[in-house]
Amino acid sequence: MNRLSKVALMLGVDFIALPCCFMFALLLRLGSIEAALRYGFMANLLIALVTMQIFAIAGLYRAIIRFIDRQSLTATGLGLGIVVLVLYVIASITGYQHVPHTALVIYWFIAFAYVVVSRMLARTWLRSIGAFGRTDESCVVAIYGAGVAGAKLALAMRESQKYRPVCFFDDTPALHNRHVAGLKVYPPRHIAEIVEQRRIEMIVIAIPSATSDQRREILYRTYRASAPVKTLCSMMELTDAGISTQSIREIKIEDLLGRPSIRPNLELFGKCVKGMNVLVTGAGGSIGSELCRQIMTLGPRRLHMLDHSEYALYSTEQELVLRHTGEAIQCHLGSACDAGVVERIMVEYGIDTVYHAAAYKHVPLVEDNIAEGVRNNVLGAQVVAAAAQKARVKTCVLISTDKAVRPTSIMGASKRIAELIFQAAAIRSGEATKFCMVRFGNVLGSSGSVVPLFKRQIAQGGPITITHPDVVRYFMSIPEAAQLVMQAGAMATGGDVFVMDMGEPVRIHDLARTMVAMSGLVEKSPARPDGDVEIQFVGLRPGEKLFEELFAGDDAIPSKHPRIMTTSEYVIQPEELDQQVAYLTVACNTNDKEMIRFLVKKLVRGYKPPSADHIKRVATGPSTEPFVPSLRLSYPNGPTVHNS
Repeated sequence: MNRLSKVALMLGVDFIALPCCFMFALLLRLGSIEAALRYGFMANLLIALVTMQIFAIAGLYRAIIRFIDRQSLTATGLGLGIVVLVLYVIASITGYQHVPHTALVIYWFIAFAYVVVSRMLARTWLRSIGAFGRTDESCVVAIYGAGVAGAKLALAMRESQKYRPVCFFDDTPALHNRHVAGLKVYPPRHIAEIVEQRRIEMIVIAIPSATSDQRREILYRTYRASAPVKTLCSMMELTDAGISTQSIREIKIEDLLGRPSIRPNLELFGKCVKGMNVLVTGAGGSIGSELCRQIMTLGPRRLHMLDHSEYALYSTEQELVLRHTGEAIQCHLGSACDAGVVERIMVEYGIDTVYHAAAYKHVPLVEDNIAEGVRNNVLGAQVVAAAAQKARVKTCVLISTDKAVRPTSIMGASKRIAELIFQAAAIRSGEATKFCMVRFGNVLGSSGSVVPLFKRQIAQGGPITITHPDVVRYFMSIPEAAQLVMQAGAMATGGDVFVMDMGEPVRIHDLARTMVAMSGLVEKSPARPDGDVEIQFVGLRPGEKLFEELFAGDDAIPSKHPRIMTTSEYVIQPEELDQQVAYLTVACNTNDKEMIRFLVKKLVRGYKPPSADHIKRVATGPSTEPFVPSLRLSYPNGPTVHNS
């Protein structure tokens, strides 16, 4: 039926039903059908016509029955009540006696009850027709959380052909075995049983305010059910939009890190960017591209992006141009190790702020190619620092790594040398250019992160390969890393080393198991030989540490940001450092690996190349300990973690 036909049908039904409602009101008032019939049908018809006019004004006939809500029915009831009250007052004042006055009040209750019941029954019937019209491809869903958000999600799912909600799970005992939004609520202890009985294909966590601890606990409860788990967006993400099926998303590892995301200090955030010429080296990489995204939201005069990868630079540029005006973006194809290119950009375009993100960061690859790794990381830092000093750049920020602290890899050691170069540049330049360094741990989703690797291995059916069962790492999100870099530059005084308080480290073994559970799969192990994905330990790779540190000592000093600290590090005088770096450059050019390691060890205190025992492989095989998907590290006898 078209819309006009539907409205005509509603009008016709109401024109028949409303006079009957008034007749019933008279019957209740007078006590007999004969007394009610004495007033004739004219008064009934007039009351019905007036009522329908009020319904029309209240928008009842404009509402779509399938989606009619409490607000529409409330407006209808209020409008009807006002009219009945006005008619009652007029009849009382004028002494109108053809109809009992109190029958009008009774009529209001009956007519409103008729409207609510008729529309709700019609809505239920229409929705049931829609449910029967679903295809077999509709995903059978259980919702974890029978609160307001869960009820709204269930209603939204009923209007979708994609999902079919069948039940709730909730921790509140008072809700168990009751019905919310027409669905039964079960206690969480019955998840595995109900998932199998109802053939549930997905569980959605509908608790937007849930903490990371609560999400991990729910993930643990749903793990043995072998059903994929998704979640509603957080309260922040739902601020500007209502709950709908579009609000469902995959659980991200960031949701389970065990700490809240770090909010930027807005005063610091744009200090080195707004209205300035900004250069980002390595702009096509994971951190560099996110830096560019964040910078463009703060209104720079012009963003200059430098990268040696043509495709990476092009992809980042196209993404930014779609969001922002292309006039404020300029790309430069070239290497950060090319002194001519870097110096020309800084001098010609009057660069105010530099974020040096270009580096080789993959530990095993750099360990196998130490000459190129050292040349790129060390020479790049030297070129950028020298050009920034010559161009009198206001702020120059080096993006470093926690692997620079007591490094066991060439990658970590080369980044520590890069820090020494920036510290020496700070001594040389004084107040002219503020040089600083920012250290952070592993960045989720970056090109070197284990998360994309684990996702690919899970998608391929395994095995998931982990170097060692006790490997732990600090983690942060890409936006957090970029924001940290930008705020650190605003706090720089010269030669500062900034470190983020990243909370507790995460055990990689637990991370892998959690990702398996999030995928709705079961870990394959001796205890569960029929599982889906096996986890194997392949041994530490050359240069890899069991755990990372953020500080070389216990001298963390608070900064203007509550989650960013500074630390002091040893420095090498500029003249001596220049000489050592020159020797190192010659060794790299001749690919003299022994000399490179000797010079690196001489420059970097605490550098310990891996021994044969350190990189000894553990026996390959599945994990044997029971799974508890907590990403918080319990390490009573392990490494010392320095937090603020």
